[in-house]
Amino acid sequence: MRIEKIFQGCAAVTIASAVLAMGIGVPRLGAQSKTKAEPACCAAKKQSAASKKAAAKFSARAEALLGAMPASKGEWGLLIADAESGETLYEQNADKYFVPASNMKLFTTALALAKLGPDFRFHTTLETPGTISSQGVLAGDLVLVGRGDPNLSNRKFPYELKEEFDGPPEKGLAELADALVAKGVKQISGDVVGDDSYFPRERYPNGWEIDDMVWEYGAAISAIVVNDNTVALTLTPGEQAGSPVQTAVTPATPDFMVENNVTTSAADVKSDLTLTREPGSNLVVVKGTLPAKSAPRKLVLAIEEPAQHAAATLKRLLEERGVHVAGVARARHDHAELGGDPVVLAEHVSVPLGDALKLINKISQNLHTEMLLRTVARQSGPWASTDDLMKIPAEFYATAGIAPDDVIQTDASGLSRHDLVTPRAIVTLLAFAQKQPWFGFYYASLPVAGVDGTLEDRMKNTPAAGRIHAKTGSVEHVRTLSGFAETANGRRLIFSFLSNNQGGKSHEAADALTGLCVAMLEEFNVTAPKRGAEHKHPQ
Repeated sequence: MRIEKIFQGCAAVTIASAVLAMGIGVPRLGAQSKTKAEPACCAAKKQSAASKKAAAKFSARAEALLGAMPASKGEWGLLIADAESGETLYEQNADKYFVPASNMKLFTTALALAKLGPDFRFHTTLETPGTISSQGVLAGDLVLVGRGDPNLSNRKFPYELKEEFDGPPEKGLAELADALVAKGVKQISGDVVGDDSYFPRERYPNGWEIDDMVWEYGAAISAIVVNDNTVALTLTPGEQAGSPVQTAVTPATPDFMVENNVTTSAADVKSDLTLTREPGSNLVVVKGTLPAKSAPRKLVLAIEEPAQHAAATLKRLLEERGVHVAGVARARHDHAELGGDPVVLAEHVSVPLGDALKLINKISQNLHTEMLLRTVARQSGPWASTDDLMKIPAEFYATAGIAPDDVIQTDASGLSRHDLVTPRAIVTLLAFAQKQPWFGFYYASLPVAGVDGTLEDRMKNTPAAGRIHAKTGSVEHVRTLSGFAETANGRRLIFSFLSNNQGGKSHEAADALTGLCVAMLEEFNVTAPKRGAEHKHPQ
């Protein structure tokens, strides 16, 4: 199957599918009652004459955009509210269910800020139940204990306009290895253990697809996350047709064995690649051609066993630093009580949650979002089932004023095709968020149209550029956009535009979303009502 095509087949998957997931038995949230609570944000209020006129103009433009093919063959849910008064300015199917894709991240990141706070930090430690002799021999196992830090990597913070890196992908583990060597450890008599038991083992949430598991956007969930639980497979073509194509996996891992059936084609022939990895297999098969003298092609692949991979990487890093390891690298998924308290030999402390969260929403990082939900839940101890895990966000949504049953959630990131939300649930959430002390961090995490994140290349040279601060969402047949709009006259709008069952080319639904944003900014650009202190723009 071709890399360039999207979502074809099951075992063989495509590079293009990674773009779609970014933005990207079902337990019901808050299912105690079927009675809808009146949302605090967008209650039915008598519209002013100006609002009615603006709504009529917007409605005409929306009908023209969404009534044209191919957008008309899909389903659309729209809701626009005034951020100050909560007045509903326009709605269409606002109480219907839609697959939200990565708009689900709006819920999870708000939950994390509310429950953990923007100053929260993750702690990853090297521990041992044994002792260290005066000769530098660690008698026992060395245990890498993960607690959900999503950025044990070489990523640079704070995030400013784009994602940046410094050093090798395993930089975070290398710093822990350096700290251990600095303590005088020269030999380890036991094993190097990757302990991800802090979270109950559940690598893939309900609703993720087989295709997802191969690529970086579908990386396995674990309390240990090294370099986003990914490795890079780089394919380098030869100088002339017929030359072999070289492959390299970095960082090295036992998780992959590559069968390379890619050859170099003539320089004027378009690349044609297929990659296959069967679920549970460590064999990756690549076939096809790359044009002569072309740039190397890097494929970012997901690790299926993160704790094992982390242990193997740490063992290698220690051996490169002259530490002899007598045992093996292995994983531990179940918490085992040890006699006495383990000794902490080294610790990695993460950046503050406020910084980590900005990266998540800007680039739409699925795995990191899953870490947030589980970290929030873990503050109350381990959970027994997925249903128990999902009770944590359900309680928060009720506090935010979201009506019962308006959110059906099976993951944190929105990659699950089983998630369902209403536009009203999203607008209610955003209206609640703007009144919270952590709103500045939340607002700053949203992509800005034509400026950064997943909106960097969208809405440029339109009236929406720089004025739309919103979360994108995209899986196959789904395009969503929800957030805040800042009109030229200083009025803030809260909106949610959700589209499902889109069968057109990938840009067509996105173009319709751009049209809706422009129309919203132009038609509702009226004199801003007086703002309360809680609604002022974040500094």
